[in-house]
Amino acid sequence: MPIHDWNRVPAGIFHDFRFGWVSEVCRALNGGLLPAGLYAMAERTSGDLGPFGGPPSPPELGSPGAFSCRERPPRARFHGRLDEAATYASMSKSVVVRLESDHRVVTMVELVSPGNKASRYAIDQFAAKARQAMQDGVHLLIVDLFPPGPRDPGGLHRLIWDEGDRGGFTLPPDEPLACISYIGGPVPQLFLEPMAVGRPLPEEMPLFLDPGHYVSVPIEATYRAAFDAVPEVWRDALSSPPSA
Repeated sequence: MPIHDWNRVPAGIFHDFRFGWVSEVCRALNGGLLPAGLYAMAERTSGDLGPFGGPPSPPELGSPGAFSCRERPPRARFHGRLDEAATYASMSKSVVVRLESDHRVVTMVELVSPGNKASRYAIDQFAAKARQAMQDGVHLLIVDLFPPGPRDPGGLHRLIWDEGDRGGFTLPPDEPLACISYIGGPVPQLFLEPMAVGRPLPEEMPLFLDPGHYVSVPIEATYRAAFDAVPEVWRDALSSPPSA
C-alpha cells in the first residue's frame, strides 16, 4: 500500500489511525513473532516505564519469528554505527516489549505523530528521550510518516543520531520519510529505510531484541489493516488525487 499524505487531513484523524496501527503491530508481535518470554503491549510512555534492559539470553530467542543478524543481516539501505551511547525518551502511545519474567522493557516501537513535531520543546524531548533509551540498552523502531520541517530539517533521525552531529544519513530529497531501527547499548547502530508519500512502505523492518537478534515487524501489512479501519470518508479524502 502506498504511503498517504496525512498532512491532508486533521491531526486527529492520524491519531485515530495510529491507535489502530499500534494495535495491529502488537497483534503481529504477540501472534508468533516474539520468542517465548516476551510480550508486547500498547502503553502510554510519557511516564515511568519501569526497569529497562535485560534482553533475553540467546537460547530464549529461538522462535520462528526471530532471526540472527549473523545468519540473516537486516535489510535497509543505510546502516550506521557509533562508538558511544546516545540517550532515551519516553514516547507516548508506543508498542512496548517486555520480559515476562520481571517485565523489564527490552524494545519499543514508536509511530511518530504530528504532535511529536508540533513545537521545539516536543521534538527536542522526543529526540533526547530516544537517545536515553538507547543508552539504557533499549532498542527502538521509529516510523516517521511526516516530512522534515523547520524543527528537523535533516530528518528526525538526525536529531536522535548523536544530536545530528555525525553520520551522513541525509534523506534523499525525493524520499523525506523514514523507518529507522536502532540498536541500543554502548555501541548504538541504526538501520534506515527512506520512504515517500505515494510509494509503498517497506514490507518489514527489524525490531531488535538484542544486538545480534531481531524480529521483522510487518510494517506494510499492519499499516494496511489499520487503514482499512479508518472511516470511509477519511479513506476517500486520503486516497483521492490532490486538488490542483
